[in-house]
This record gives sequence, structure tokens and C-alpha cells, in this order.
Amino acid sequence: MTDLDAVARQALTDNHFQPELDADAQRELATLPSTSGLGGLRDLCDLGWSSIDNAESKDLDQIELVDALPDGGVRLRVAIADVDAIVPKGSALDRHAAANATSVYTGIAVYPMLPREVSEGQSSLLEGADRPVVVIELELTRDGTVRARDVYRAAARNRAKLAYDSVGSWLEGRGPVPPVVAAMPGLEEQLWLQDRTASLLKSLREKAGALELDTAEASAVGQNGKVQSITVTRKNRARDLIEDFMIAANVAIAQYLADEQRSAIRRVVRVPRRWDRIVALAATFGGTLPATPDARALADFLAVRRAADPLRFPDLSLSIVKLLGPGEYVLDRPGAADDEGHFGLAAHDYSHATAPNRRYADLVTQRLVKAAIAGAPAPYSDDELAAIAQLCTERENAANRVERVTRKAAAALLLAPRIGSVFDAIVTGVNKDGTYVRLLSPPAEGRVVHGEAGMDVGERVRVKLVATDPRRGFIDFAGVS
Repeated sequence: MTDLDAVARQALTDNHFQPELDADAQRELATLPSTSGLGGLRDLCDLGWSSIDNAESKDLDQIELVDALPDGGVRLRVAIADVDAIVPKGSALDRHAAANATSVYTGIAVYPMLPREVSEGQSSLLEGADRPVVVIELELTRDGTVRARDVYRAAARNRAKLAYDSVGSWLEGRGPVPPVVAAMPGLEEQLWLQDRTASLLKSLREKAGALELDTAEASAVGQNGKVQSITVTRKNRARDLIEDFMIAANVAIAQYLADEQRSAIRRVVRVPRRWDRIVALAATFGGTLPATPDARALADFLAVRRAADPLRFPDLSLSIVKLLGPGEYVLDRPGAADDEGHFGLAAHDYSHATAPNRRYADLVTQRLVKAAIAGAPAPYSDDELAAIAQLCTERENAANRVERVTRKAAAALLLAPRIGSVFDAIVTGVNKDGTYVRLLSPPAEGRVVHGEAGMDVGERVRVKLVATDPRRGFIDFAGVS
């Protein structure tokens, strides 16, 4: 039997990750103070902050709070864990974080960017713990338009750690009020206010041409390194709520640094090179898109398809995501005229700033923000930021490869008894390395090694399973006419 933890660790090694701390980082970790200093920070610990994340997550990066204003507007505050207060620039732990640049989530195990003592302990916004944070405060009008913005340091306390699934099912009317929500006075009303605020933010993004996609995230569920099943995580209102808040916060941080005339790391998704294939794919559903890339037109088409066929919309979403291409990190100089935006979010200004426990780009951005707040010189030169942006993009792609190998190894184990079976699938990739598909059920990915001629991304096909190799994460199919 293939041990999936061993597969993941081999994939980490193959992709040059460093899961173990070196001697300097181990010594530094052993001497970290037990608490972070809160002196001189704005004290917001008595407010009704809460977090929503995966039930098992302990590396909590953000907490949220919304207040109703007398004129019908709202004040949204997103507080981000001040990881830099624990892991300063140039420290041994910082060098370790930079080498990996991201946490890796395989479903079987989490390989954190920072040691668990930090990411799940001292810098995590754990329930009941007072922590230093960076607060993004947005004042919104009745329709969700941002009319004022502030960014500052503070101390805050997470009053309630909530989970996506239980909160989402409650907000959607599919489940009861989560016990922790019912037990905390005012939290139920707070979450409904957060839900309404997130809907306003989403509505404004959609009007601007942001793409609302619904991809099913498949991951292996295992125990002691052995695969138990493959589960699919779908969006719900709680996940949407946090996504909407994080997008608003990341846009605000990019705009804040731009207003302060500070160089930064920007997150971009470029205009899709395969727009012609997106146009052709839309035509198969009776949609018409312009010959040149147009986010607004694509968003309108997707909205129509979601309403017409919600059951199969995740399959279409997956195709569009593959055709849009991956995001990347780039240097953003103040006043630069050649800035690119985020095509999928229809946002010109976008950063990654809300997950400093999990992504190195966010930790670097946090240091840039704290320097701007203090009126201090930038902690990085433009050349350093450009190199970090390139590194973070490369490491993110490497993490995706590790996660993909582990996911495919799990799927290969489950599919091994079904050699010769025929499945419905969707084409997810066509490139010089081969043609790849994802089965509709179970959601396993593999390569088409025979009969792939003429297949293209987004096409529905029938494939026969011809071979599996769990150790290498290989699943091979043959196209069926």
C-alpha cells in the first residue's frame, strides 16, 4: 500500500521545499518570547471580533467585524495577524519562510511555511488570545461603495472561532444556528450584518466585471498517511463572505501603498492568452463573446450559465479557470504606467496581504504596510521586491505541483481496482506535455495517453482508465470515441 505522506514528502523534496528547520531557525524558535508585546497599540480587544475558517484550521490569519452606521452605511474591519512581530525580517525563521514561500496543503498533511509553534500558536489569532494585528478599516455607503479607508496597528482578540460548513449551512437555511453563535450575545446579528455587507461588495465587483466562478476543490482525506476518500469542497455563503472581505482588504492594501507612494508586490492575473478558446467554449453554450478579451462580457455569460445550469456550472468554471491561466506576483512601483490588473477580479489594484502565516508575499507586504504606517523607510528595495515576487510565483507553482501529485496519488489508489472502466470527464489542459482530463466522479485528474487528438480545454469527453501508479501519482486514460 502506498503511503501518501511519503508521496507528499518525496514531492516536496523533488520540488525543493525545506520542511525541516535548520539549526539556526531551531535555536531561534526555542528562544521566542511566549507573548507578543501589545504596548502602544490601539486596544480593540473588547470588540466582538470573530473568525470563519476550516474547522480544523489553527493557522488563523484574520478576524472580522462590521458595525452599522447611522446613515445606513457600514464600517468593515479586517484584522490581520501581525506575523512580522514574531518573525522579523532577516531572522532565521524569516529565511526559512522565504525558502518555502508558502504553506503546502496536501489533504493528508499540512506542511506550514512557518513552524506550527508560530503559525498555529504565537502569531495565530486563536480564540481568546490577545494579539497584535494590522487592521484594514473600510467605511462603506449603503450600496457597498468604499467612501473612506484607514490602515493601522492594534491589539485584538478573537471572540469566536467559527467554521465554514456550519456557518454556511445556517446562513443558507440548511442547518441550525452553530452552538458557539447561539451562545455569544450579538454574534448572530453580527454574522447576518457581515453576510449582507459581503453581498454588497460582491454585487459591486460583479457590476465591474469580476468573474464569479464555482470550482469544486477535490482533496484527499487520509489518516496515518493512508487515503480514505476524495472529498469535494464547494463554495457556500460563509466561504463567499470571507472571500468577499479578503478581496476588499487586499484591494485596500494595494491602494493604500500606492497612495503612500510605496513600491509593493502586486498580484495579477493577466489578460488570457487563450481568449479564442474561451470564445469558442461560450459558443457551444449558445453564448457570444467579443473577439478581444472582455471581462464584463465573460462575467455576463457566466451569470447566464450559472442560472441556466447550476449543477454543471462548476465544470464550466473549471474550464474557464484553466483558460485564464495562473496568477503571479509582480513588482509594483509607485506611479508606474504599465501596471497590469487582476482580470478575474476586474481589479486594477490587488495585493496579497491577508494570509501572512501562510504566504511569504503577504508577510513581505505586511512589513511594507507597517513601514508606511510608521513613516519609516521601506524595508525592501525595488530589486529585492522584484526577486521576492518571482520567488513567490515559482514557489506557488511548485506547491501546486506537490498538491497535484498527492491528490493524484490518492485518486490512483482509489481507482486502481477499476482499470478498464469508462468515465465521463472534462478536458482541463492541452499543452506540449500532454492532454489532461478530470473525471466528473470521482473528481480525479489524469493524462490521456491514447486517443487524445482533437481534444481541447472545456470539452466533455469519455475516457477509459488504462493504468495507475500511486507511487508517482500517475493516472492514465485512453479517449473513447
